[in-house]
Amino acid sequence: EITSLLSLYGGQFSTEQEIRVNSPFWILTLPSEEMARGLMKRTVCAKSVFELWGHGRSAGELYASLRNYPVAKMLPYLQSDSTYKVHIHTFNKTLTQAQKIQKIDALEFLPFKGKVNLKNPQHVFWILEDYGMDPNNVPEDPFHLYFGRWIADGQRELIESYSVKRRHFIGNTSMDACLSFIMANHGRVKPNDVVYDPFVGTGGLLISSAHFGAYVCGTDIDYNTIHGLGKASRKNQKWRGPDENIRANLRQYGLEKHYLDALVSDSSRPIWRKGMLFDVILTDPPYGIREATRRTGSQKETVKTAERSTENHIFVSSNYHLSDIFFDLLKFAAEYLVMGGRLVYWLPVYRPEYTEEMVPRHPCLKLISNCEQMLSSHTSRRLITMEKVKEFKDQDHSSHLPDSQWAPYRGHNSFREKYFSGVTKRIAKEEKDHQK
Repeated sequence: EITSLLSLYGGQFSTEQEIRVNSPFWILTLPSEEMARGLMKRTVCAKSVFELWGHGRSAGELYASLRNYPVAKMLPYLQSDSTYKVHIHTFNKTLTQAQKIQKIDALEFLPFKGKVNLKNPQHVFWILEDYGMDPNNVPEDPFHLYFGRWIADGQRELIESYSVKRRHFIGNTSMDACLSFIMANHGRVKPNDVVYDPFVGTGGLLISSAHFGAYVCGTDIDYNTIHGLGKASRKNQKWRGPDENIRANLRQYGLEKHYLDALVSDSSRPIWRKGMLFDVILTDPPYGIREATRRTGSQKETVKTAERSTENHIFVSSNYHLSDIFFDLLKFAAEYLVMGGRLVYWLPVYRPEYTEEMVPRHPCLKLISNCEQMLSSHTSRRLITMEKVKEFKDQDHSSHLPDSQWAPYRGHNSFREKYFSGVTKRIAKEEKDHQK
């Protein structure tokens, strides 16, 4: 997420950035405080950002590092006419008030000239102590200590304010608010972008994109979901109300002006005119567990009639294999994304058999990131971010795996069986076991 936001604001991710394994703290080099504030206006992963004045593996190292920090950089925040506060945060350990005061008093060598103001200080300084990630094995002394000036907090409050629990219109698979904002940041959604979700469902991904100023639209094959009809997903509610729809969700958050439309459409048969239409495509395709994978056009399927529909709406559907869903999605993104536009989607995997070669590829799309969300010890889903780097041409009409992986399976279903068959069954089984 941070890497994507850095590129959005014109920054560059350096290989020298210090990322410590099994630590919640990260030393990041940024060109300006303005960029740091810009990042924190978007991120839901990072809690706060500080201007680092010193750090070390012990208190002695920390104090030595602080003494070496240029005084000229400190003085603007330590003037006699200013107010300040020193806050202590310990990760994985709780300190007594007496211990906190002792640690603050040990910083008396710093040239503080202002007055202490605990309620409304002009400048806030933090001591951060890292006691590791194992709550059952907390060390006596911290592994690492940091001291710095607080600059800004992230957008963690968005997770609560956009919580699905209080959303007007929800479905069985409405996207968690935190993940929705992470996906929008991976896609580098910005004001006036046009964001599209081909499996829009109840529009959770549209909400996060609209929050960041984009215009949003989507399609879904489910007539009832798009029109807000049929059985409700909320507990103790049998049928959906007359105003339960995607537009009502955006209206709930004051984002209705960013809503373009939601259409009933089969994602395997694009309805759009030719040409680059979308800046970002964010989506969570159905895996066939709690939401069926369907497409139109079968002669064998039974005809289903939508309950409580204002029209006698009839559709005929057939199975839509998981591998076809992802390959059609990549083909669509390659053709309809603007150059430099991003595709962000979830890919379910069975962990014991997963390798990176299983991630679908397309010659027009470059893989930017591949992040894992654990579902259980054996199943997970990968958040795949891809960027369009090449103009779409007719010869680029099919997505592919690397030749060494794709060749043995070209033209028949053993590819599908090897890579995706059984993934949904395993996830469904573990989800059922978890519910028990």
